[in-house]
Amino acid sequence: MSLCKECVSGVTHEGTPLGQIELVNGVSTYIAFPKGDFPKEKAILLLTDIFGVQLNNNKADDFARNGFQVYMPDMFGGEAVPENAMANPGSVSVLWSEKNSTESTRIVVDSLITGLRHRGITTYGAVGYCYGARHVIDLARENTISVAAVAHPSRLVVPGDFHDLVQKSRAPLLINSCETDSAFPQESCQKADEILGEGKYQPGYARQHWLGCTHGFAVRGDMSNPQVKAGKEGAFKATVEWFLKL
Repeated sequence: MSLCKECVSGVTHEGTPLGQIELVNGVSTYIAFPKGDFPKEKAILLLTDIFGVQLNNNKADDFARNGFQVYMPDMFGGEAVPENAMANPGSVSVLWSEKNSTESTRIVVDSLITGLRHRGITTYGAVGYCYGARHVIDLARENTISVAAVAHPSRLVVPGDFHDLVQKSRAPLLINSCETDSAFPQESCQKADEILGEGKYQPGYARQHWLGCTHGFAVRGDMSNPQVKAGKEGAFKATVEWFLKL
């Protein structure tokens, strides 16, 4: 599958990671814990875009500051798309996409969850950005997770994925969408609302739509742009509040 231009472009953010990398059931995983006490049986899975755990922009530490233990697996086995590709979106080859299919990376996610269960973690929320959203929707459909959130999702099958959720899932779903997004365009937003909205999806559904933002805004948005800054921060706040359902 080819990648949309906005799946690769963006801005690198500053900051020093506060968590640590650890092997969990053989999966290299970035782990962030909150300060103070927290429910040890609950965890957030953060499933990244194609830039993976190496990208400083990923928000595991921010979720941890809000009271959640967070696990962010290296789905790409150390071969995520490098940051410098943002300046040249066309540099990401079709071969990369073929090697890192959602089928292959799902194996990594499942291995992580198995390892976390062995650690006594039984209840999961998951947030997926771009590429990672595919897995979140699948985990919600299978009821592996209890709460689901996605931002500027890609690789979804619309409307089929939404019909499947209605029929099978018990996980409330939050979608953070944006004004310009070839991977999840306005037609997909409308289908999501039509199928999941107005109480049709019993577990709970909400969609926050961020004007002036482009695909990737919640991770790689240009924080010097006031609308993008508001969208990125607003999407994060909405997701934190959504995870209070966990």
